[in-house]
Formats: sequence, structure tokens, C-alpha cells
Amino acid sequence: MSMATILRVAKTELRTLFFSPIAWFLLIIFLVQCSISYTNILEILAREKDAGSLIRSSMTEHIFLGRKGLFGSVLQSIYLYMPLLTMGLISRETASGTIKLLHSSPVKIREIVLGKFLSMMIYSLLLVAIIGCFVIAAQFHIVSPDNGKLLSALLGCFLLLCAYSAIGLFMSSLTSYQIVAAISTFVMFGILSYIGNLWQGVAFVRNLTYFLSISGRAGQLLNGLITTKDIIYFLVIVYMFLGFSIYKMRADIESRPRMVRWGRYASILVIALTIGYISSIPSLVGYYDASAHKANTLTPNAQRIIKELGDTPLEVTAYNNLLDRFYDYGSPESYNTNLARWEPFLRFKHNIKLNTVQYYDTTFENPNFERFYGNKPIEEIGKRVAESRDLPLSFFKSPAEIRKIINLKPELNRYVMQLKYGNKTTFLRIFNDMHVWPSETEISAAFKRLLQAKMPKIVFLTGNLERDINKVGDREYKVLTNLKTYRQSFINQGFDVDTLSLATQEIPEGISALVLADPKVALTETEMNKLKKFIDDGGNMLIAGEPGKQSILNPLLAYLNVQLLDGILVQPSREMQPELLTPLLTETVAGFFPPLAHSHHDSARATMPGATALSYSDSGSFTIKPLLVSDAKRSWLKKEKLVSDSAEVIFAPEKGDIKQAFPTALGLTRDINGKQQRIIVTGDADFMSNAELQRFNLRAANFVFNTGLFSWLSYNEFPIDSSRPPAEDISIIPTKSKAKFIKLIFVWVVPAILLAFGALLLIRRKRK
Repeated sequence: MSMATILRVAKTELRTLFFSPIAWFLLIIFLVQCSISYTNILEILAREKDAGSLIRSSMTEHIFLGRKGLFGSVLQSIYLYMPLLTMGLISRETASGTIKLLHSSPVKIREIVLGKFLSMMIYSLLLVAIIGCFVIAAQFHIVSPDNGKLLSALLGCFLLLCAYSAIGLFMSSLTSYQIVAAISTFVMFGILSYIGNLWQGVAFVRNLTYFLSISGRAGQLLNGLITTKDIIYFLVIVYMFLGFSIYKMRADIESRPRMVRWGRYASILVIALTIGYISSIPSLVGYYDASAHKANTLTPNAQRIIKELGDTPLEVTAYNNLLDRFYDYGSPESYNTNLARWEPFLRFKHNIKLNTVQYYDTTFENPNFERFYGNKPIEEIGKRVAESRDLPLSFFKSPAEIRKIINLKPELNRYVMQLKYGNKTTFLRIFNDMHVWPSETEISAAFKRLLQAKMPKIVFLTGNLERDINKVGDREYKVLTNLKTYRQSFINQGFDVDTLSLATQEIPEGISALVLADPKVALTETEMNKLKKFIDDGGNMLIAGEPGKQSILNPLLAYLNVQLLDGILVQPSREMQPELLTPLLTETVAGFFPPLAHSHHDSARATMPGATALSYSDSGSFTIKPLLVSDAKRSWLKKEKLVSDSAEVIFAPEKGDIKQAFPTALGLTRDINGKQQRIIVTGDADFMSNAELQRFNLRAANFVFNTGLFSWLSYNEFPIDSSRPPAEDISIIPTKSKAKFIKLIFVWVVPAILLAFGALLLIRRKRK
């Protein structure tokens, strides 16, 4: 096989291609499409910039990688271009009879196929070069663009075009009609896009069909993650369809038995699938994260935890209830999807084994279960649901069988994963939010549970009508502490929670923090002495008060040189009740937990529905700093009793109202017994309540604030910090007027120049 011959064939094919209008037409259309996608978003962002809007997300994502970004729009339509370019590669030769001349010449069939494919690779490079022009332009339009992601996306786009070219070349070899070849190419694109959905319930076959699927194959490359399995996939697709093309052209001039001809195709397919299967084995996959802050790679904290797991195998067993609304997460068809979800962890620990146990049982989370299914026996319900999914009931373990293996009632018989490491186990849950699947933070916390004999424990005091961690009422604390379906709940973030009564129990040693939240009955002398001793011994604590309860907590707070002031802070607004306070996070609290720093810089506010102000003195042994501060312009301390539903709330200094910035949360620290003691005092207890944590308020930072407080109290052991540095490419350079000028150049001037050049070349060619 001669490289010179391959180049000569490629040169001839390119000359033929560019001496026809279609190549120029497609280049111009592609350029216009890219120009519109790029400049439209650039103009929108420039308009928002001129209006003073602050966008803190990645401009590289917005302009290039978003759904409506340049790469997003291009990849949604790129498949339309290639069939028009490849439909005549072989079929044109067959229809005109020149294929016979090629067969009679010294040129080998492999050289013909590779030469024509090389011409398509060069044309594909031209298309990628057009996108590259916008990547270069972005260097002057975006501040600190994420070039690693952009280069990775260019690579993914080129490999996809090469795969499409190889497919189109093979389809062109099947017929002498170019239109038929183009339509067949579209059909093959559809087959390769859909094949990943076929036979996903069959263990071995699903790996092969999933590998062949071209749908979403460039996704990781677009996000900046280059993997060997993705590169090998595109190379295998090219190899497979080029091999099919070579054997098809040989079959046209050779007289071979049908079994021999089909055996050739089968051998190529088997080799391709074997390579694909081997290249997808987690331990053999290589990774390179080209993104600026390694956004596709586990954070150092998560990697450190995985490293501590060592070589001991980790077994993940998912228990999947047929009658649960999350059944699809554990269905046989979801295996490869779940494998992809675990891939970031498999990258660093190859011996994670995924299992699924299918069963059917009553689901305790669905209040409409009986309304949907009536009072029918559970076996009948299971049979009907199984039949609706084309599965036999025998595929699922019965309630009696699953209960012999494990008791899932505490987990509400939901989809849940049990992690087993050595002789230790823990649960990893999915959640009732828009993401559902556990994030790196929750998974890392579960791993840490397998490694540690003791987890940080938060103890909540009871016995004086404090807030209850086991009730779901608006003012209680179950969501914060132990609601299993809530992502930010302590038990899902790595904490253990417990309760105790000071009247009958002693405060245990070694707890991370003690919480006294809104007692409604005065503390006895015994209880007060126990708390003072706990503080004297250096224990960490959170004390939350409420307006009207100053007399209950102030005796204890006086021991800390802190007091709850008389009255209530009000913040009247047209939309909300006047007692709903939205204090700002301070620089001090921003240092407690990385996500709090982001919230602070975004001017996020916590919500406190009914808070009183705090006063303090630094004369004692504690250093005291405000964590939340009220807005002096919009709020004030009202001394009289608030009756918000009877009249407008008005600032009345003559009645003792004070308008200034008041702290509503304080952080106290001192060095004692070789460590820093940490105590938090708040003038509100509702900011941790079930109602506030589930309130749909985009500006409320309560769940981040609460998590940050308890992270600080436990010396930042939990939650696992999986935050990443903020994006650097958060602003653009052009103004709205410059963006319009850029749009004029890219959408009209540059395509016009390309059109003129192509037309001139074609006219000169026609004259010759």
C-alpha cells in the first residue's frame, strides 16, 4: 500500500469536490450557522453587561458549550452535512463507470478507500477550522476563556466528523445512486444513535450495543474530559466502516462464496466489538481532564478518601422496588447509565462492583399507594406492574424473600444503595430534588463512614419543649437532621444525630456539638450547671433563641457575655410578612465553609422568620464576631409587641424602636484544652426549621448557612468539601455596540468573502 497513491486519490477527490458548488455551499452554510450561534449569545451577554447585570457563570459554557452554544448547535445539525458530502464518493464512480478504470489500474482498493476517506478528513478539518476561528476570536472577547475545554471540544467535533465520513463512505459503496446513498447514511446515523437503547436488559449484549451507540459519544470531550475509550470508539467506528467498504468493493470484482463474504464482515464486527469491550474496562481507561479547574475530576478531598479505601473491594448493592417511583434508576435498562454515574469514582478505584437486587413491596413514601392500587394483595399489584413492564414476577423477590435478606422499611422501601467495605456497611440514598442522584459530597461522606469507627455527633437537647428533630411540623428540625430523602440532612452529609434530656442524662464526651434550640421552659439549676460545665470543659455548642423567650435563655447567655435584646426585628415588604428578616452573611461566616464564601460574594441572605437582635461584650475570654447582620436601611428593632395582621408596621423611635444594623447570629471562639472552642448564638431558631429549609426562595442561603455552621462546629470534618474554585471566565470584553459590529463581520462580511472566492474559482474552472 503506497502513501503517495493514497494522497493522489485524496487530492483528486478534493479537486472534484471543490470544483462543484456543494462543497462551497456547505462551507458557507456551516460558517453562517456558527456565526449566528456565536454572535447571538455574545450580543445577549454584552447587552446584559451594559445593563449592569452580574453573571458569575462561565462565559465559555454560555457561548460555546451550552445547549444553544456554538458546539451545541453545530453537533445537533452536523449529521446533515456529511451525507451530502459523502454520497458521491463511491456511487459517483460506479454510476459513471470510472470504477472499472480504477479496478483495472494498479491502484489497490484499500488505497482508493483510504484516499477518499483522507479527502473527507481534510474537509472535516476545514469545518473544524471554521469553529477554530471562533475559538481564536473568543481569546479577544472572553476574559480568561477555558481553552482546555475548547480544544477538547474541537477534538471531539473532528473525531465525530471522521466517524460520519467513514459511515457515509460505506453507504456510498452500496449503491450507484447518490440520493439513495445519502438517505442510507441518514438511516445508519439513526441506527447508531438508537442502538444503545436495544437489549439493555441483557447483561452481555447491553455492553456491546451501548458501545456501538454514537449518541452522546462526544459529550465528555465537549466538557473537557478526554478518555481513551472515547478516542478508541471513534477509531473503531472508522476502522469498521472503512473495512466494510473495502470488502464491499472487493466483492464487486471477486467471485467468492456468500459465507466467505459475510464472514469478512463478521470478522471486522467481532474485532471492533472486542476492542470496544476491552477498551471500556474501567481499569484500562485512561483519562485527561483538560478543563481549567479539573471540573470533570473528583476533588482532592474525594480522591484522598478513595485512596484511604486502598485495594479492598467495594461492593455497591442497589435494592430496587418495582412499586417505587424511582424504579427506573435500578431497572435492568439503567445499568450503563448507573455505570456512567459511578465512572468518576471507578476512575480512581477500579474494584467497585455494582449489583442490583430487584424486589416488590409496599412503598411507604407514596401516600396515594392505596388510592392507586386499592386493597389488592401485594402479590397481585406486583404482578400487574411487572406485566406492564414486560417482566415476569419471578424476576423480583417477594416481600417475604427480601425481608429475610434486609429490612428496608426504615428506608421507606425506596431505591437505596448499600455500600459494603470489608465487614462494614452503610446506606447511600437518592433524594427528592431535581438532581435525585447523590453528589460527590454525599458519596464521599458514605465512603468516610466505611472508614471511620466514629462519626461527628450532633446532640439536640430535649425536656424543655425544644425543637424536635423527629417531627415534620413547620417549626421542627427533622429536615435538617434526619430526613433521609433530603440531600442536606445531617445523616446524608456525614453526621450522626441524637437527643438527650439534661434532667435525666449526662452530656456524653466526644460529641461534636450540643444544640439548645428554643426552650420554652426555664432551665433548672441542675440543667444550667451541666451546661456551664460543658462550656467550661471546652465543648462546642449552638444556642438558638426566639423573640419573647429572652428571659429563658439570657441567664445562660450572660455566662458568655451575650444577651438577646428585648423586642423583635422587623423588615416590612410588600410581598412578605414584616417579621421575615433577611440578614446578610458576614466575612467571618464566609470563612466557615467554601460554599458560604460563594454565597457571601453573591450577596446571599439567610431567612429568619421572627428574630431578635443580639448584644455582646468582648470583655470575657471569648472572641465574639457577628455571623449575620440585619439590613439597617430596611429593618429595625421594634420594642412593642408586633401585631402584623392588624395595621401597617411603622418605625416609631418615640416608642423605643431602634434602627441600626444588629447582629442576629454570633460566633464565639477561645483556645482551651489544646483546641479552639466554638459556640454559636442566634436570635432565631426558625432558620433551621423544616419550613425554612424547604422554602422555595432563590435568595435564601439557609441550607448552605446551616451546613456551614455545623461544619465549623465539627472542625470542618463534614460535610466533605467538594467545591471547586469559581470560574475565571465570568465576563466578556465587547460592549453591545461592538458585539453588533462583530455580528456584522461574522454573519455577513466573512461569508460574503468566502462566497465570492468560491464563485470566482468555479467560474474560472468552467471557462477552462
